[in-house]
Amino acid sequence: MTTYLETNKQRFLDELLELLRIPSVSADSSFKGDVRRAAEFVRDKLKEAGLDNAQLYETPGHPIVYAEKIVDANKPTVLVYGHYDVQPADPYELWNTPPFEPTIRNERIYARGACDDKGQFYMHIKAIEAMMATDGLPCNVKVMIEGEEEVGSDHLGLFVIEHRDMLKADVVLVSDTSIISNETPSLEIGLRGLSYVEVQVTGADRDLHSGVYGGGVANPINVLCEMIASLHDENGRVTIPGFYNNVTDLSDEERAELAKAPFNLTDYKRDLGINDVRGETGYSTNERTSIRPTLDVNGIWGGYTGEGAKTVLPSKASAKISMRLVPNQTPDEITDLFTNHFIDIAPKGVTVTVTAHHGGLPYVTPVDSIEFEAASKAFEDAWGKKPIPTRGGGSIPITALFEQELGIKSILMGFGLDSDALHSPNESYGLFNFYKGIETIPYFYKNYAELKQ
Repeated sequence: MTTYLETNKQRFLDELLELLRIPSVSADSSFKGDVRRAAEFVRDKLKEAGLDNAQLYETPGHPIVYAEKIVDANKPTVLVYGHYDVQPADPYELWNTPPFEPTIRNERIYARGACDDKGQFYMHIKAIEAMMATDGLPCNVKVMIEGEEEVGSDHLGLFVIEHRDMLKADVVLVSDTSIISNETPSLEIGLRGLSYVEVQVTGADRDLHSGVYGGGVANPINVLCEMIASLHDENGRVTIPGFYNNVTDLSDEERAELAKAPFNLTDYKRDLGINDVRGETGYSTNERTSIRPTLDVNGIWGGYTGEGAKTVLPSKASAKISMRLVPNQTPDEITDLFTNHFIDIAPKGVTVTVTAHHGGLPYVTPVDSIEFEAASKAFEDAWGKKPIPTRGGGSIPITALFEQELGIKSILMGFGLDSDALHSPNESYGLFNFYKGIETIPYFYKNYAELKQ
């Protein structure tokens, strides 16, 4: 297989670059045609890799791509999950090179979706192709790549429920996470959940002259800022009543195990261009970004933001807020707690509305399973060292759905780096990571087939 990978590595890269040129932004309807074009590209590459039944399944939103290869009904089945949609590339002016014209600099691919998740799921297609072209697949494989992950996977849940038999498998393999570094591989054993809401504060029924009315009526922007500021106390804890009720604290032993992951605070601050960190008192930076729930404003707007001055009190002010959740918190519960509290703290003179967007449950992978052992050994086979178990701060809501509807666990076998600038301008993915992923994935199949005997 090594010879096949080496012989075809340039073709693998060229195909990925072609996929990255497709602006498959699921959040913006103006890109709808491009999203479909990306789905068709993935379907065609699955066919070329040798998988059967490669096709698009229509949804009320963007299509889901599915293909499979059943080599032996008695062998275990791996379900590969990924997403071909990407985040919006705005603000374009902050990109050093155009986001949908992939550029290679310093052994890194710069493009929107390079790591999240095109580069990562495409590794699986090429790894499957390599296995089939050489020693053969040691397991059955099913591949499902969706086009709505970046907008909450609204239609994937129904698809999974309606196609339980088709998707029946023993484990889900997901590459949409990161490793500690290229020198220190890791496997994420947990993800945070998500509650995402939009709030609006409304004052007068029109914008008002700030000289005539300033100081006499509520300014929605001022009010919104005051309300948001009150959502944290002086120790960085969220002040919403009941917010922490169901949070399960990790034991000292579990925290000590997670603390084994290499972390240099000076390098962390330098990489981000900040002079200090901030967060919940009593927890390390790594703990704050993985095992603790959070509340953050993702966007805020209102009033006049154009060139020059316009002295008005705006009629409305809005914000988008995300809350990352930890095990035993649920998005419905937290969204309700937030909504009730935010409306309750609104002062007289304004009205408040809260609109819930998408959410997802937290997820934890057991480290004493055959599936985890197979993944851990795969990293050891490819990298020469055992991966360190870590917990990720992001969310992949579909993992909890897979467990609920299909009864199977997910292995979070990511190859990105935290410095890849996901969701930001100048997103990138290392050539080393892309090729190393293609090399490592077949070891998982080999180990899993052996362990499941």
